Amino acid sequence: MVYDKYIDEFENHFPAARFEKGALYIVATPIGNLEDISFRALHILKNADVIACEDTRVTSVLLNRYGIKSRLVSYYSKVENSKMNFLTGELKEGRTIALVSDAGTPGISDPGAGIIAECVREGIKVISIPGATALIHSIVVSGFESRKFFFQGFLPQKGRENLFGRLKSVKMPIVIYESKFRIRKTLTEMSKYFGSKEVSVSRELSKMHETTYRGTMKEIAGYVSAIKEKGEFTLVINNI
Repeated sequence: MVYDKYIDEFENHFPAARFEKGALYIVATPIGNLEDISFRALHILKNADVIACEDTRVTSVLLNRYGIKSRLVSYYSKVENSKMNFLTGELKEGRTIALVSDAGTPGISDPGAGIIAECVREGIKVISIPGATALIHSIVVSGFESRKFFFQGFLPQKGRENLFGRLKSVKMPIVIYESKFRIRKTLTEMSKYFGSKEVSVSRELSKMHETTYRGTMKEIAGYVSAIKEKGEFTLVINNI
């Protein structure tokens, strides 16, 4: 593949980027567009002994795109603890592991924080390969002041009303992740607390059908039925 040539050239020209054995690499993957990945990330994924991924089917699409054939191990929220000993054991034996999520940066509202913390405790080297995250993409396209902001991530299923009350006192842009199954309900609920505040609601970030809805929370809640329930959503509330 044409990408093999570029990865090989990267490895030849930047020998310092060669991966370290026995290290855990946190590799950010595209949040939508598969071309939003660095040569260094591809280099790590190509050479890793094991790729620990949230969903092997999703990660396989990315790897197939770039002709990468590495061993995959499923590592999602429900098996984080049960797979911990296996992964740290592999690392202690000198194998290199690349940790990825379905999209974006592991550990940011995605699995990964547990194994990273365990490696730090065990003295295992942890190396981050930076890349895409919906958090940064959404705050940039919102057009709001971004010198400081509050990242809430996904909302809990219980106690949401109390949380909204607390968030109301956070006087800076607030970034929230939401699924397609709850986006309409969330916008309607939050309009009671942030009705007059500007909000940017983005979906399908970096993909062909990327869409951002803008207006006051009350305005967007008013036409919530027109919002397509597809993909994951990122809300940025300009709560200044």
